[in-house]
Formats: sequence, C-alpha cells, structure tokens
Amino acid sequence: MQWLMAMEFPTVELLPVEQPVVVGRHAVTFWRHLPQPPRVVPAAYLADPLRALHQLPLPPFAVRPLDTVAAIRRSIAATAELPTRDLDFLSAHVSALEAALAQIRYVLAPGLLQGDPQHRNALHRHDAAVLCDWDTACFGPPELDLVTVEIHCRRFGYGRSHYEEFADRYGFDVTRWDGYPVLRDLRELRMVTTNAKRAPAGSETLAEVRRRIAGITEADVEMRWSIL
Repeated sequence: MQWLMAMEFPTVELLPVEQPVVVGRHAVTFWRHLPQPPRVVPAAYLADPLRALHQLPLPPFAVRPLDTVAAIRRSIAATAELPTRDLDFLSAHVSALEAALAQIRYVLAPGLLQGDPQHRNALHRHDAAVLCDWDTACFGPPELDLVTVEIHCRRFGYGRSHYEEFADRYGFDVTRWDGYPVLRDLRELRMVTTNAKRAPAGSETLAEVRRRIAGITEADVEMRWSIL
C-alpha cells in the first residue's frame, strides 16, 4: 500500500503513523476516512484507476500470480454443505474451463490486478473514485479485472449501460474479446465456490449458492444474483 501511495495511485491512504500496531494477537492499521454519499460508485468511475493500475511497473517486491483454477479447487475441497452432485458438477466444470483457459490468447499486457474490482470495493473521492480492499491483489491478465466489473454489472442489476460506460472509459470492451466466455465462466465459478465454502447448512447463503449453481448448469448467463 505504501508503494501504491508513493506511485500517487488513487487508493485509500494509510495515515502517516508507524504501522501496523500489534494489539494482543491482532495487527491494526489506520486509514484516512473518506466520507461517502448515499449512492454506489458507478462502474465508469472504476475505469481510470483500473487502467492506471494495469499500467503500473512491477513493484520491488514479489506479487502473487493469478491462479483462479487453484483457488476454485481449494474452495470446492473446503465445501461441506453442498450435495455430492453439486460438488461433482463444480469439479467437472472447473476442469473443462481449465482446458479452455489453456487455449486463450490475451490481448492486454499482464500487470497488477485488483483481483475483485467492483462497486463495493471502491470509494467516492470528489468526482472520481479510489480503489480499496486489496486482499485479492495479484499479477496477471487485466482481462480478469474487466470481466469482474462486467459480471457485477450484469448479475447484480446495474445493467448493460452501466457496464458500457465503464468499457468506453477504460478503452476496451472485454465482452467483444473471444476469450470472454471462458474468463466470465471461470470468474463466476470462483464467486460461487468462494461463497459455497463458508455457507452454513440451512442458511440464505447456501440457498443462493445452490440457485446460482442451478443457473450455471442451465447456462443462464442473465440470471440476477443476490448479493452475499
């Protein structure tokens, strides 16, 4: 984070105190508060900081590589509350997508990724936005970040025009790229399996996960998802 700040990247800033502060078994960090209006950050506001992030030079420290397939398999292995038929479907689906992924030819140069860019992982700052929540930051193809924005616009009710404003501002429409369907399905599968592994029996989360799996089984790419 200090490196991003040194690069004058638009993100939430750490306060200028020595950090982290260890309190008991917890490491605590302090950030500058950004008051927020009662409206979601538009997808178009994500375009400028994402493009800037993707074009940054590599930092002078190791950044983990993107490995969506491995993350999905770890989540499936840790899932306890789905029936066997759902787990079998998820395992077969990720294997098929892994094979298809090997045939993809990316258009954009690899770079730093936010990993989960979306309306709720950004904050308003004046008439623009800054990125936050860097738990999923990694190195890989920018197409993944762009697909993630598109999925959130389509699956959570923001609409096609919301995404098109983002694509126009970023300068690349990932839905017109021939690798889009594979990366879309892979990213959606990760969103499903990440929630599946932490869904308690009988919970609304588990019901939503199973509803999403049914939609994926039926190739319903327009099904609206509920936010978890």
